[in-house]
Amino acid sequence: MTQKTKETTTELLAKRAAQVQRGGARAAVLGVNDGLVSVLCIVIGVAAAGADARAVLIAGFAGALAGAISMAAGEWISVKAQVELFEGVLSDLRKVVKNDRELLTDNLAKNFEDHAVEKQTATRAAHDVAQHDKEFISMYSSQVIGINEDELGSPWVAAGSSFLLFALGSIAPLLPWIIGMHGTEGITLAITLTGLGSLFVGGYTARSSGKSVIYGALRQLLIVVFASVVTYGIGYLFGVSTA
Repeated sequence: MTQKTKETTTELLAKRAAQVQRGGARAAVLGVNDGLVSVLCIVIGVAAAGADARAVLIAGFAGALAGAISMAAGEWISVKAQVELFEGVLSDLRKVVKNDRELLTDNLAKNFEDHAVEKQTATRAAHDVAQHDKEFISMYSSQVIGINEDELGSPWVAAGSSFLLFALGSIAPLLPWIIGMHGTEGITLAITLTGLGSLFVGGYTARSSGKSVIYGALRQLLIVVFASVVTYGIGYLFGVSTA
């Protein structure tokens, strides 16, 4: 492996880690997966109850819009709260730096030692970093507390990603009714398209986390199959009882 390849690999790993901490990866996975599964449950449940194609399509679109908005709002609140909590910790850290710099310097040196740095080198490095407030706070927060202040995340990015990807995921189960299919054919195609989408999402997520692509894909597919069976059954029983 060449030096350039090593640097590129390191940069990619850093970007992946930053995306995870910012909440973008979670928002993307949850958004598209929820769009696939929840809208599928709506359309096949309504279809199994005996509703006509127009009613299924209206219910599906309503569910897609409501779900996308709900996901976006939930992600915005979640990431916003996380950012504010982390910012509160960093604010308190800045106060401690002013009042008890020596204690934090000792803690940082101890942290360096815990990561196999020789004691004298760790002490010298910690004292050097402690001479500059901005660098000291950044180093202490990331090394000792575990917060990277440059990667706190954006509530708006998380919300936007969730909204768009939920809407994208909802296309698969809605497509049969959009193109005019209905009944058993529509349900079958919706489940098939959603299953294919879930295989891709599960496989991609597993690959990104370094786990078995086949296991991740099949796990997502089983979720879709289970959701389909349950919602179809409930919809069918409801249709029979109201017939």
